[in-house]
Formats: sequence, structure tokens, C-alpha cells
Amino acid sequence: MNRREFGLTALSMVLAGPALSQTAAPTLQVTKTPTCGCCGAWVNEMISAGFKASVEDVDYDTLQVLKQKHGIAPELAGCHTTSVGGYFVEGHVPAADIGRLLSEKPVARGLTAPGMPMGSPGMGPQGDPYDVLLVLMDGSTQVFATHG
Repeated sequence: MNRREFGLTALSMVLAGPALSQTAAPTLQVTKTPTCGCCGAWVNEMISAGFKASVEDVDYDTLQVLKQKHGIAPELAGCHTTSVGGYFVEGHVPAADIGRLLSEKPVARGLTAPGMPMGSPGMGPQGDPYDVLLVLMDGSTQVFATHG
């Protein structure tokens, strides 16, 4: 392969990369209450990061039942619950952490950013450091990533 062929091949890969990643992007199944603006902001950030999203607005009680179904303890809860790739993602977890979860495929139930940490996706640019926790099959947690 000469330089010209190499350059054209590299350029085509760069140009095709976003299209390929969009077609292979997993769909986030987001369940939230209709009045939560930060949840919508989080969804927008996930779409900007290359994920697809399907959003269902439900009442508060229905959302709590979903959290219980996933075994999300109250102290691990966020304001919205997402399903993707056989995992739950609870709250304002960054896109990179979701990508890592789907890539590494740990034996776990999911990820959570408990509460609504300021500075997390959808919660504004400024905030305190926070941890994203991996929820193991037995419900215990370990730090998956630290942000801020």
C-alpha cells in the first residue's frame, strides 16, 4: 500500500467512524418522572456521547417499583433508572463509565451515582467529587470510577 492509498484508507475510516459507532450504539432505556429536568439534561448528554435513548415518563410510584425490581437500595438511588446491555444504570452516571461497563462486562447488576451529585452529567459543570459505584450481584458495591 502506498502513501496515497494509506491516506485515503485512513481518511475513510475517520469519516466512517461516527456512522459506525452510531449504528452499533446501545440504546439506553431511561425511565424517569416527567417533571425532572436534570434527567432530560442527562439523556441529552448521553445522546451527545453517542448513545441512543428511549425515554419513558412514569409517575413517582412506578419509578420506585422499577428500582425495587432491579434491587436498587434506597441509599444507592438516583432520580432516574436506565437499563442497557443487561445492566441498570442509576442516576447521573457519566457516558464513559457506561461505555466501560458495557465493554468490560463485569459480573454485576449495574452502576449508580447515588443521589444527584453536583457536577455529574445533567447536574451542571461545577460540583464536588463523587464516586460511581458498581453494584455487585449480592447488592454490595465497590468504587467503579471517581470524578471531580
